[in-house]
Amino acid sequence: MASSIAVAQPRPSDAFKRIAGLVPGLLLLVAVGYGGKYIEHAIAVYTRAHHLTFPSIEYVLWSIVIGVVIANTTGVPAVFRPGLATYEFWLKAGIVLLGARFVLGDVLKLGGVSLVLVAIEITVSLLFMTALGRAFGLKPKLTTLLAVGSSICGVSAIIAAQGAIDADEEDSSFAIAAILTLGAIALFIFPLLGHWLRMSDLTYGLWAGLGIDNTAEVTAAGVLYSDAAGKIAVLAKTARNALIGFVVLGYAIYWARKEHRRGIENKAAFLWRKFPKFVLGFLLISALATASLFSKDQLTSLGNLSRWAFLLTFAGVGLRTNVRDMWKQGARPFVVGAVGEVFIAILTLGLVLGANRLLK
Repeated sequence: MASSIAVAQPRPSDAFKRIAGLVPGLLLLVAVGYGGKYIEHAIAVYTRAHHLTFPSIEYVLWSIVIGVVIANTTGVPAVFRPGLATYEFWLKAGIVLLGARFVLGDVLKLGGVSLVLVAIEITVSLLFMTALGRAFGLKPKLTTLLAVGSSICGVSAIIAAQGAIDADEEDSSFAIAAILTLGAIALFIFPLLGHWLRMSDLTYGLWAGLGIDNTAEVTAAGVLYSDAAGKIAVLAKTARNALIGFVVLGYAIYWARKEHRRGIENKAAFLWRKFPKFVLGFLLISALATASLFSKDQLTSLGNLSRWAFLLTFAGVGLRTNVRDMWKQGARPFVVGAVGEVFIAILTLGLVLGANRLLK
């Protein structure tokens, strides 16, 4: 007599319960992220109404701050945690959609000399930050996050690399805190030095785009100098940002191979498992945008969707940050970040001043 084994099928009610379990956390992400947007908008309206000059601090920082305050005061009840865990999905979706904002034609507007400077800045910054992190005895993956964040595009690069190399959330929070703090300081220092050195709009804009990490701070530092400098700064920053996929992919492969030496048997399967699949989506969307397969309105919509995805991502980063755990690492990550940022600022200043004649 033939025997049969019944295979339990997932019931619709179970799927509904899992989805319903995500709702509280998702609503909290939206509330915290929107809170960051509200603060950003309120400050902008107030400063314009009172004719005040104040640097634009993007919702990224405010969302993280609100999340950190909630997580480290009242705490986050267990009912919210399943939904909060989706922040990694929103990160990957945001990175993929981000490709719509990196059209190769825009990057090429900088010219050959400027693109060479971008390549030099990224290469030297990665090498220097890695050596500096090792010299200070930082954890290897924290060093990687600081190197990627300072050389490419700040917070976005850090959280993209975190998932690709399986770094601890504690390391990611530390790297983000260091990069955001130092970026805010750069907002005030760069325009002052630019005027003191009497730099042209082109030279200053290129320096800001190469030497400051986060796009929001780059844009603000450029516009504080002049509108023309702001446009050049954004172009230079876009050229750096466009390489996020390649750099994250390189580090993902590096860490996969390094961990493979510890006894992974199937190398190909392990590398594919570690491969940051969202990078392929980013490159695909960027290629389609470059080939003009999207209309202007579609590109705008994709860019807005990317920002909304990052809104939830950054809210999740803040809500999952434990200040006590970060404090255990001491001041070394901030020292490494500060020394690295000063070095990168001096390096890029020397590069743009040295190439000044070629840039004209």
